[in-house]
Amino acid sequence: MINPASRTKTIELSQIRKMFEVTNPDAINLGIGEPDFDVPQNIKDAMKKSIDENDTHYTSNKGIIELREEIVKKFKTENGINTDPENILVTAGASEALFICAQAFVEKGDEVILPNPSFLSYEACINIAGGTIVPVDCTMENEFKLKSDDVAEKISKDTKAIILNSPSNPTGAVMEKEDIKAIADLSMDNDFLIISDEIYEKIIYDKKHYSPAKYSDNVITLNGFSKTYAMTGLRIGYLTANEDYTEELLKVHQYNIACASTTSQRGAYEALTGPQDEVEKMVSEFKNRRDLIVSRLNEMGYETVNAEGAFYVFPKIEDKDFVTKAAKAGVITVPGAAFGSNGEGHVRMSYANSYDNIKRAMDILEERVVNG
Repeated sequence: MINPASRTKTIELSQIRKMFEVTNPDAINLGIGEPDFDVPQNIKDAMKKSIDENDTHYTSNKGIIELREEIVKKFKTENGINTDPENILVTAGASEALFICAQAFVEKGDEVILPNPSFLSYEACINIAGGTIVPVDCTMENEFKLKSDDVAEKISKDTKAIILNSPSNPTGAVMEKEDIKAIADLSMDNDFLIISDEIYEKIIYDKKHYSPAKYSDNVITLNGFSKTYAMTGLRIGYLTANEDYTEELLKVHQYNIACASTTSQRGAYEALTGPQDEVEKMVSEFKNRRDLIVSRLNEMGYETVNAEGAFYVFPKIEDKDFVTKAAKAGVITVPGAAFGSNGEGHVRMSYANSYDNIKRAMDILEERVVNG
């Protein structure tokens, strides 16, 4: 066997993606972060039309102009971010956007500040790029929220970037406005980059979302259509940054995928310009599920923060065998340690599953794991 590149040895296969390999068809999967809703019909129709009209050829590397113009409008009206179509890149999901940020800006010797716990892809992308991770504790006592004072203590002469994710995967935490603004100020004062992953911004219940790019020029804002419009498999996302940053990002994007799927771009355009009632229904249902799973877990004695966004809870479960026991009982979850050292003693559960299935899952856990 030919030896692989040494950089791949710094990462492991995703423990989350392993959930796709579960063979028990009767297991209730609370491990996958994917909406269980269908793509809204108007978006499906737009993509069908694209194919029927043979609108399936390459687009501009940056994406179709109509879509980029709508993304500009969205950023201005919803996020307070002033940008233009030339500074928008349409990507193969927010995952590609994250990867090209790391490749374009992080290299050996660079430090990247990362919330702990946080989405495991962040660590992998930093490691592949050769960067050094500087973790910042996000504790249950602070509802897992990243605090600006804690970030300030981690800044050094080698700090190249920080990755923010609000609402958060895996905790559902939503950062406070004052912390977002303070970190934005720190990025300007200390000249480092903020990579702001805002993929869950619309799935928020009791708080308001704030974008750091409203307060700092040193920000790359990542977003996409996977979570809000249940378009996960269509792999369509986007980013914006200032002109100097966008040019460097385009270099990596251009030689990586050339352009995002044309058909998915047409669907994304319809998602932004069409009715939003399906999104509102989905978020309302997620809130009902959140209330159910939090209350049931707390009743079972598993201390659980009332997540303010996304569709995850991160209960305190110190039984190291819990995930295995739950899986054997028929409920799939993800060990918290997959998301960083502060995930030890926690388990991530996704409530992107039906209300009835979540109720059944909680009944199983109570009967066969807690009282079994």
